[in-house]
Amino acid sequence: MGGDIGVEREYRRWRKTSRRRVVFMWIVMGNAVLQIALHSHIPVPYRLLMLALIAVLSGWAFLAVRRGLTSVGADGITVRGAFLVRRRAWHDIYDLRVERLTNKNADARLWTWLYGNDGRRLRLPNVDDWQLPELRAGIEELRTVAAQHRGMAWELRPEVEDLIGLRAVRRKARERAAVGALLVLFTAVGYLVWTVSDHDGHRLFAVLLLLWAPLATYVLLLGLFRLFSSRTPAHA
Repeated sequence: MGGDIGVEREYRRWRKTSRRRVVFMWIVMGNAVLQIALHSHIPVPYRLLMLALIAVLSGWAFLAVRRGLTSVGADGITVRGAFLVRRRAWHDIYDLRVERLTNKNADARLWTWLYGNDGRRLRLPNVDDWQLPELRAGIEELRTVAAQHRGMAWELRPEVEDLIGLRAVRRKARERAAVGALLVLFTAVGYLVWTVSDHDGHRLFAVLLLLWAPLATYVLLLGLFRLFSSRTPAHA
């Protein structure tokens, strides 16, 4: 964290990912590339597509780690990700909340989220208990110092809480529907790899499996999960 005078401060990544996690990720990525290279019966377009996807995801993850930054100033909070820079003025910020991750295997167990007056949330890179062991105390201190720049106290507003709850429902539904669609996509890719053929009928079937089946799964699950998801976001 940068300077502690006033509200000006900067949260950068100073603590590296655990070695065990890095080794595990390299093994998974290396095995995926190796399997693609060894299966000579996979057509070249399929190989290139899968390798390109791996390269894009790896590049995005690398840039997100290298460029990730949260900057706090008198005007508000600036968040820099892999490609985007987003700024929120203090008068647009409703709350800063520390929330617990459900993934128990992650290095960070607690993340900090910025909630806007419209109920939308934005994760603050490097503002977590992996980079900041005293995370809760640090956020409370930041909230105290930032109150004068907001021009108002940090207080709960029922209408904003309702928006946060509604967006939590939609977010959970999107996330779970996306997982279901990805499972269908990966199953389709695996099936097509082992039953590869060049005739036109197979190509149409491939389009059906790779595009329309995941999309249909996403739409169906999205509707179902919106009906059954909880309206209460889990704050730590």
